[in-house]
Amino acid sequence: MLRQYELVERVLAYDPTADAGLLNRAYVYTVQKHGAQKRASGDAYFSHPVEVAGLMTELKLDQATIITALLHDTVEDTLATIEEVERYFGPEIARLVDGVTKLSKIETLTENERAAENLRKFLLAMSEDLRVLLVKLADRLHNMRTLHFIRSGEKRHRIARETMDIYAPLAERVGMYEYMREMHLLAFEQLEPEAYATITGRLVQIREAGGGQVEEIALALSQALTEAGLRCKVWGREKHPYSIWKKMAERHVSFEQITDIMAFRVVVDNVADCYKAIGILHTTWQAIPGRFKDYISTPKVNGYKSLHTALIYENSMRMEVQVRTDEMHRTNEIGLAAHWSYKQGGIRPDAQVGWLRDLIEILEASHDPEELLEHTKLAIYQDRIFAFTPKGALFQLPKGATPIDFAYAVHTDLGSMAVGAKINGRHMPLRTQLGNGDVVEIIKSRSSSPQLSWLAFVVTGKARASIRRAVRAKERAEIASIGAKLFEEIVGRLPGKIGKKAIAAAVKRLGFAREEELMVAIGTAKLDDRQVMEALVPGSAKGMPETQAWPKQERAISIKGLTPGMAFHLADCCHPVPGDRIVGLRRPGVGVEVHAIDCMRLADGADVDWLDLSWGELTTGAVGRVSCVLHNRPGTLAEVTGIFANNLANIVHLEMTQRDDLFGTYEVDLEVQDLAHLTRIISSLRASDAVAQADRL
Repeated sequence: MLRQYELVERVLAYDPTADAGLLNRAYVYTVQKHGAQKRASGDAYFSHPVEVAGLMTELKLDQATIITALLHDTVEDTLATIEEVERYFGPEIARLVDGVTKLSKIETLTENERAAENLRKFLLAMSEDLRVLLVKLADRLHNMRTLHFIRSGEKRHRIARETMDIYAPLAERVGMYEYMREMHLLAFEQLEPEAYATITGRLVQIREAGGGQVEEIALALSQALTEAGLRCKVWGREKHPYSIWKKMAERHVSFEQITDIMAFRVVVDNVADCYKAIGILHTTWQAIPGRFKDYISTPKVNGYKSLHTALIYENSMRMEVQVRTDEMHRTNEIGLAAHWSYKQGGIRPDAQVGWLRDLIEILEASHDPEELLEHTKLAIYQDRIFAFTPKGALFQLPKGATPIDFAYAVHTDLGSMAVGAKINGRHMPLRTQLGNGDVVEIIKSRSSSPQLSWLAFVVTGKARASIRRAVRAKERAEIASIGAKLFEEIVGRLPGKIGKKAIAAAVKRLGFAREEELMVAIGTAKLDDRQVMEALVPGSAKGMPETQAWPKQERAISIKGLTPGMAFHLADCCHPVPGDRIVGLRRPGVGVEVHAIDCMRLADGADVDWLDLSWGELTTGAVGRVSCVLHNRPGTLAEVTGIFANNLANIVHLEMTQRDDLFGTYEVDLEVQDLAHLTRIISSLRASDAVAQADRL
């Protein structure tokens, strides 16, 4: 652990103007506040913020960031308050500390909701000042380095998964590749321990058998470039185990089939020498087609610049080579942190981070914690392609992106008005996946609106969040319209005319802020006729019979979005099960039909009340329907029912719908726990020799 004087000396070494007294005061403050607290490793708790501050000094970050690192856990884990921090260290540091501090645990929140709310607060703070992100990444990196001290395997797995899904991709998006690589490696060790052990073992074997092969190849590259008159520095390294494992998974190959496990970096004096170096390497060794990438003329979204190529060395050995300048190398390794160095003065990169603006739009559009977590991962964690507008503006998108994703990347309004697209001058469907270098022209119409079906093929978090928000707004408007019609009918039963003042008073009496909210409440049956009449004209509902209460659902299913006690039934056309996205159709006199969001019958519900629903915590299962095509031979039906039994699924109904000499088609209704349970059953059916085809109905 860094001692007090060592930390201060580190800062003064690169920033002589730093306030040593303030740094000393911050160090003492965190030691005093954390007091006798211990970490899982048994070390004093204050060793953690001190080590995080040490990581910040390695990046040569400004004094405010160093002090924020020292204080980042005081408000969350001690009796210190933001007001006290501001009093001792000023408003800037208090704001940064508050941005890094997680929300206090609220008992009513689920684990997912708490994670989402903490992420929401963190992203908003990060959008105002990216130093919040830099401290948070260093905090997470040090926690990952000491993760093995935590006894609970479940907790270690959860922290590693969160690191892999959120923090490592964020480190990549701001160009902090060293942080990203170490986070990937440490998380991979926890999430896939067997794969980690196997790959690291094989790398040790290769290293021992090779006997200095990396140094030998680096020397050969350096000699070739030096003899051609270029000044350069060359070094090599093995790709780390997670990178190799990811490549094995993507290419569906074994370790033995991965040939380019070594990567080399060449650093030259200037940009012109970068291209000269590539030419020399390509004429000295055979280049592998399709592997040359120019990130100098087209940098990555995080500012990464380099030339990448792959060469075939002796004995058909493949190697990856990256060529860059010294300045590029520093920026590539620590990314955005380079802009916050004390040397940069007033230059700040916040305005250049377009993807961060997309994240903020996602925060505004996300409807629930699951959506926020899903959309954030989509926005920060996918490989990229480059596409252009007809005027040459460049946009980076995830692989698999479509014209709808492109339209939303250009502007939310353009995405909402899209009706067609031209790709490289040709009319193409909106679900077409874009390729690198495509020129995309979006055809728009002001009368158009986002379609729910788009969710089946868009891949960016911004597009998904915007589409869902637009669809929900449209549904709300339709429900409000239905409520307005019902309201008119209720008003017609009252004696005399009802003016605007009486309506405004009724809205206030019922606890709503606007008239539209009242109409939505009527449209979703949250208010009955008696309540509305009493609010409009007190005493007008006297003598009216009480509204007949709908019978309660007997099945152990709960639905969020329905008034308690409201009757509902799961639609027979799509058989929704927990895990499906669901909506409700409210038909007069028959309660609410609950449908899966992609049910074809929803198109018939344009004239009825739509309700935005989700599964409640009390749900214990539902009935899903499966279609099975079985080979017509003895024992197949018994084998299939055995599969249902092994998967703990109860058969509610089984019917043969078609039969011929070779096959028989059955429809089976099964009691399942959720969508994952039903999916496992279908996978087991498809793996059976008795089953020719199995699908969900």
